Amino acid sequence: MFRLSDIQHHKSDSDCWIAIHGNVYDVTKFLGSHPGGKAIILQHAGTDATIAFENVHPAELLDEYLSSGQLLGRLEPTAQSATASEQSTDLDAPPMATILSIAEMERLALARLSPKAVTYYASATDDEITKLANGNIFKSILLRPRVFVDCTYCSLLTTMMGTRVGLPVFVSPAAMAKLAHPSGEAGIASACARFNALHIISKNASMSVSDIVRAGPDAVFAWQLYVLKDIKATERTLAQIKAIPQIKFIVLTLDAPFPGKREADERYKAAEVAAGAPPQVWGTNSTLTWEKTLTWLCKHTDLPIVLKGIQTHEDAYLAAQFPAVKGIILSNHGGRALDTTTTPMQVLLEIRKYCPQVLGQLDVLIDGGIKRGTDVVKALALGAKAVGLGRAALYGLAVGGEEGVHRSLQILADETSTAMRLLGVGNVNDLGPHHVNAAALDPLLSGGPSGLGRRARL
Repeated sequence: MFRLSDIQHHKSDSDCWIAIHGNVYDVTKFLGSHPGGKAIILQHAGTDATIAFENVHPAELLDEYLSSGQLLGRLEPTAQSATASEQSTDLDAPPMATILSIAEMERLALARLSPKAVTYYASATDDEITKLANGNIFKSILLRPRVFVDCTYCSLLTTMMGTRVGLPVFVSPAAMAKLAHPSGEAGIASACARFNALHIISKNASMSVSDIVRAGPDAVFAWQLYVLKDIKATERTLAQIKAIPQIKFIVLTLDAPFPGKREADERYKAAEVAAGAPPQVWGTNSTLTWEKTLTWLCKHTDLPIVLKGIQTHEDAYLAAQFPAVKGIILSNHGGRALDTTTTPMQVLLEIRKYCPQVLGQLDVLIDGGIKRGTDVVKALALGAKAVGLGRAALYGLAVGGEEGVHRSLQILADETSTAMRLLGVGNVNDLGPHHVNAAALDPLLSGGPSGLGRRARL
């Protein structure tokens, strides 16, 4: 049994101890491989870092990254010891029914979140051009309503990868939800369960996958996969996911093989960490290729595979050549990876122009910039099966926990139903390109050689 005083002198590069969840670890050898860089560990070295750890990580992550040989023993309990959830308190939330838009929810959230959470959630790469363009592009697409249509009935039911869901809106993988609210991803899952909606669980969730799925018994779940440099660690995690029957498919994320330059986030980290701290160590494997990676992944999961981060119609076409791939998510990581790249809606229109057969071969989802039900309808009319919310779910969580996420989903569900009724459509599957006019975007589509004949690289 260790006392806190026993570990306080072990906080250097060559001798680093840390306590988490009542255990004392020697993390000296882990410093150089920590995905977030060694500076953040050294900042908490020689202390009980349980609260700092809980805010961003599930307990199971310790088993994934640390070996049993690094566990030194137990920490003697003190009166000051507490978990993040025990120390957190809810702020007074406004009545959820008074919040009428996703934009209003965002404004409320940004006023309530901690500086760390704001810079992490809201930041985007470089000049944030892509982040803004993701949403603005919807304004250039016009709706074409038909009249004399009985619009009494309206259903939002649809299917994704063969699984029936209650909404054509899903929650995209968004990391570290406990920065927004103590309920974390469990709050998001509970809200999704009330709609029978899809929740894609982030690889970097702040709670364990089993705890998240337990919180949403009527939700539909998928799990985001980042392939790490440590392939064996990724394979161990895939084995754990395989044992959770609620996970219906794997979402392999491809749009961030390296971190983008998110200046607001970097400024905060620079202020938080001592001057001269080493740069972040990027833990994602950057050697992924089509045939090699998909062949490897199929050996470790029987679940359908969805590729997230498709940003060209050529890659959408290539994805359809692999039988294990059942869907793609057109996404640029919310503008957090490469700035001035194409928006998901542009990619969707280019698929329609150059390889429309892909829309019949794969479930095509989009992610990024959704603020209104009319945005949802425009995406569905042009061939998307569903649209994803990332920041919007976190902002709802920040404002009202589970109820805030539920309200965000309800706002979009109501707005989508209203837009469909005014278009003269009673079922999401009846939406089609004749319901929109996207001609204003034609000059923004790729006009060069399509490159569809290029074979996937090994």
